Amino acid sequence: MRHSTIRTRIALVYGGVFLVLGTALLATVNLASRAGTDSQARDIARTAAVVQPGYAVNGPLVSRRTLGPPTVYDLTDHVSDAAGHQLLIWSVASLLVMTACAVGVGWWTAGRVLRPVHAMTAKARRLSEHTLHERMAAHGPDDELKELGDTLDALLARLEKAFDSQRRFIANASHELRTPLATQRAAIQVGLDNPSAEDLVRTRQTLLDNNRRSERLIEGLLVLARSERGLAAGEREEVDFARVVVEEAARHPGVKADAGACAVRGNRMLLAQLVGNLLANAVAYNVPDGSVEVSALTAGDSVLLEVRNTGPVVEAEDIPGLFEPFRRGEGRDRMGRGSGLGLSIVRSIAVAHGGTVTAVPGPGGGLAVTVRLPADQPSVAASRAEIQAGRAARTSR
Repeated sequence: MRHSTIRTRIALVYGGVFLVLGTALLATVNLASRAGTDSQARDIARTAAVVQPGYAVNGPLVSRRTLGPPTVYDLTDHVSDAAGHQLLIWSVASLLVMTACAVGVGWWTAGRVLRPVHAMTAKARRLSEHTLHERMAAHGPDDELKELGDTLDALLARLEKAFDSQRRFIANASHELRTPLATQRAAIQVGLDNPSAEDLVRTRQTLLDNNRRSERLIEGLLVLARSERGLAAGEREEVDFARVVVEEAARHPGVKADAGACAVRGNRMLLAQLVGNLLANAVAYNVPDGSVEVSALTAGDSVLLEVRNTGPVVEAEDIPGLFEPFRRGEGRDRMGRGSGLGLSIVRSIAVAHGGTVTAVPGPGGGLAVTVRLPADQPSVAASRAEIQAGRAARTSR
């Protein structure tokens, strides 16, 4: 039974249950039939003429066992025994036949019930990374098997999306890594072929710029990979998120920061990367003389970080694509400033900390990005208590 198929187990269980219940039924029928046959035979015997046992019809008194004819009671007993014996034989035979039929019906029923499972198994065997667009497409009543098929279809959809994203990521990463190498090779070949002093300076600057770009790209890929794998419990610590926001805002002159008391439990370096990427993106894609504002506050059990700028107009349908790897502003995939990983890293870090990222077009242009992170409630309460204590101390002075 351990290595048998589900169809065999269903058939055998169905037959076994039928055998047990059939045995109980036939035992009850036999006992009831025997009792009923005995009572009816006794009633018949009481209405018939009885010959006294031990006497011959015309002869001397002899023993009943050696000479007298059988009485009516003897005949009724024999009839009852014969009827019970025949009933038992035919009942057992019928039970065995019906048990075999039950096993056969169970086998056929199990095959019919499990046919969708066999179809899904065969289709799953044929699937590969190149055929993830196919679906189980289970039909039939809304039962457990239909639910299983729908669940597998949802899983295949997620896998197809993940594989497509991985292919795009690899293609874009290879292109991004190849571009600075090609630029450096061209600069070396052209700039060092009978170079003048100006050519050497220009070649040196080109090589340095491309080297920095490659370094930023590799660092971004490492941060993205680290944040996407999530954070273990040992990698989390209490982080004064308000201080992180203020420190990162100080790196960008002209950014207005408003950070209230708020704390997050997570990785400080990754949270600083999140805030820094948002501010760098807001500054890079801003209009001349525009403004960039960042605010952080505690709202219930969450910490809200909002970064707004007065950049060019962004269409609402283009916003989801901005969070894809190697996607740059103004709808360009592989041209423009930066490596195109800023907002992708922001989303991955937020998800790793159990948070979410949303963005909406700003009024009149620009983008307003909101990050929601779980608040470290004990730390928030302690910070508020310290602030209140400080205010009380200043008041007493």
